[in-house]
Order: sequence, then C-alpha cells, then structure tokens
Amino acid sequence: MKRLKVIQDPNPILRKRAMPVALPLSEEDSNLLRALLDYVHKSQDKTYAEKYNIREGIGLAAPQVGISKRLTAISYQRGEVKTEYMLANPVIVSQSVKQIALSSGEGCLSVPIEHPGYVYRANKITVKAFDLIQNKDILIQAEGFDAIVLQHEIDHLNGRLFYDYLDKIDPFKEKTNATLL
Repeated sequence: MKRLKVIQDPNPILRKRAMPVALPLSEEDSNLLRALLDYVHKSQDKTYAEKYNIREGIGLAAPQVGISKRLTAISYQRGEVKTEYMLANPVIVSQSVKQIALSSGEGCLSVPIEHPGYVYRANKITVKAFDLIQNKDILIQAEGFDAIVLQHEIDHLNGRLFYDYLDKIDPFKEKTNATLL
C-alpha cells in the first residue's frame, strides 16, 4: 500500500465540496478507504509516526490526501470502546439543538497552525453512510466525542475546516445551550 501524503491548509482542495462515490464501491475507492484507515492506524503508532514525521490522528478524509471524494476513515479508542469506520458518502440526517465543544479545542492533520478556541457542534447526530468495514449501508447514532469526530470528518467532505466555527471576537466564548467536554 503506497504511503499517503496529507496536504496542508491553505490547499484549495480542502475548501472544495467532495464528489460522491458510486456504490457498490470500486476497487480504487475501496483501496483508498483502506489506505486512509491504514494511515490513521500508523499515525497512532509512536515509532512509525516519529520515523516518518507524521502527527497522530483519529480520522482522515480523502480531500486531505488531495482526492476530492466523499470518503473518510476513523479509528480511535476511548476506554474499552474502539470506534472504527470506513465511510463512503456520509450524510448527517438529524442533529440536536444542544451543542458540545472540546474544552481543549480541535486539531487537524491538514491544519498545522493551532487555532485555539471552542468549536461548537451538535451534541447528538445521526449519520447515514456506507461502511466498508461492515460492507453495508448503516445509520450511526453518535453523541458527545463521537459526534464531534464524525462532524469534523464530514466537514472535510464539505470543504469546511474546524476553525471556521470559532467565534472571531471571543474564541473561548461559552454558549448557554452547550456543554464543554
């Protein structure tokens, strides 16, 4: 599997709406999803990440490697629960009014410059997508951290970056209908 190169902001492909992929997935798209997940896994391996000078990540979308397709891979462990997806054409079909933000802020493999502040997102979402791991269409009900990760990755497919959500005047402004995680 060839090594992917993550492109950096302000590359214009990061601001383009990615194109949907045909289902069933082509071999090329399946291989790209596998390569995205492989990159995420390797970024979490400290020895590998140091050797190749890559930052640790929990998700990677096709536009971040210069390919404008609606594909993203996610992998992380929180406590005993491992979350892993290889998603094609994910769409948020419902979301809560209540919001949530990470108290530490968000980061991104394609954004090397820190953008401190609260990135408010829906606390609960439902995502419809094709998942290559399960090899079927799925509905994901996500809340809290899981919802933040999915929204961050889907934003990449829509040409948005996390810092677009920061309050320009007061990036640490606390909202009344929001929780800090």
